[in-house]
Amino acid sequence: MNQSDKIIFNFLYLILVFGVCVLALGWSSNLVLASGIKAEKIIGGWSVHVMGKKKQKICYIHGKPKKSSGNYTIRGDSYLQVVHRIKNKVRNEVSITAGYTFKKGTEVTVKISGQTFKLFTDGETAWSKTASDDASLVAAMRAGTKMIVTGRSSRGTLTKDHYSLAGFTAASRSIDKSCGYKN
Repeated sequence: MNQSDKIIFNFLYLILVFGVCVLALGWSSNLVLASGIKAEKIIGGWSVHVMGKKKQKICYIHGKPKKSSGNYTIRGDSYLQVVHRIKNKVRNEVSITAGYTFKKGTEVTVKISGQTFKLFTDGETAWSKTASDDASLVAAMRAGTKMIVTGRSSRGTLTKDHYSLAGFTAASRSIDKSCGYKN
């Protein structure tokens, strides 16, 4: 190998090493972004998250269904969150994300231990109509053992997500404590 070939080889080697480093940094930062905020703890199937300080603090529970059914081929992530936002004086705000866009004008049905709750839909998310409805839903989740969420996609597909409520009460108490609410 002559001097010119060595220079070209070293140059190509440096480009390769640089490219691998760039890809590795991009990949690791995407992993961090994809993972979201790190859970403070996992209780049952529920993760507890706390971010911010004092009046800016936000505390929330995040859970995914144990089983999903419906006649669909592609569906994004579905999950449920219960959020406290101190600054906005929001407590126990429930949101359910379906992993698809809900059919306009439809409601999501949540069944827990013989109780039925109706949530309105907006895009991919379903919400309780009032703070009182949120409080009733969270109370039922604390008392129940399983929950079934039924929704209809913009294409008309009916889906059912089955959540285990094991650990939900402890997770709920944890965010209450972290955000300064009495149980």
